[in-house]
Amino acid sequence: MFRLLAFRSLRLTSTRCSVAGRIPIYALTVAGTGIAVSLKPTIFLDASTSIDLVRDIATDIEFPAVLRIPSRFPLPEYTLLGVGVRKVSFFGIKVYSVAFYADLTKIPPLDALTTTEEKVTQIIRNTSCVIRIVPTRSTSYSHLRDGFMRALQGRLTSQKRQHLITDQEENLLVTPMLKFKSLFPSTAIEKHAPLDVISLPPTNSQEARLIIRDLGSVTSTWLAREFILAYFEGEGISPPVG
Repeated sequence: MFRLLAFRSLRLTSTRCSVAGRIPIYALTVAGTGIAVSLKPTIFLDASTSIDLVRDIATDIEFPAVLRIPSRFPLPEYTLLGVGVRKVSFFGIKVYSVAFYADLTKIPPLDALTTTEEKVTQIIRNTSCVIRIVPTRSTSYSHLRDGFMRALQGRLTSQKRQHLITDQEENLLVTPMLKFKSLFPSTAIEKHAPLDVISLPPTNSQEARLIIRDLGSVTSTWLAREFILAYFEGEGISPPVG
């Protein structure tokens, strides 16, 4: 029913502010119904180059090339790696544009990894990432929540079937999954109002965290990792149309 269109290759469409230094931009391209990532730099921005916004050509929604999120605790500066659009139904209704960001300063060595899937997983496991969702029409937090929960439950079921997760590990996920679900109010989200979902990698003393900006956070390495990975595999996350 729900089909992931894909993150499109990064297109530079605006030149409004200066970006210091030499920054690699990575292209994301379609692979079936999922997302393939070319982790070799395809574009370099020199100090003399200016860039501000990247436009999703399917919706005309624009995303900052460099994302700085205000927070009570320090967050890194995130670089845009790709943008795309969610479509549902045979009519191709555009539900929301989505962008994927990562902290490129903390990306671990990737040379020894052979597949793009391994490289994406390595990035998501070891550095802070952001999924920014921008609805193309007015919707509600509950609609988004239902799509999130459906995708996470599907990943959990699949991993159990493949014996990748034990019964004990599944039981330990009950509390964080319930907390995650409870973070979302039943109020509306206005058209073009961004929702940021931030993953913070684990530390020596704490599991990874998944933060829903302005709503709260959940401490769970599985949840933080699998939420981001869901956008790179299968049909991704699509909410029902409300």
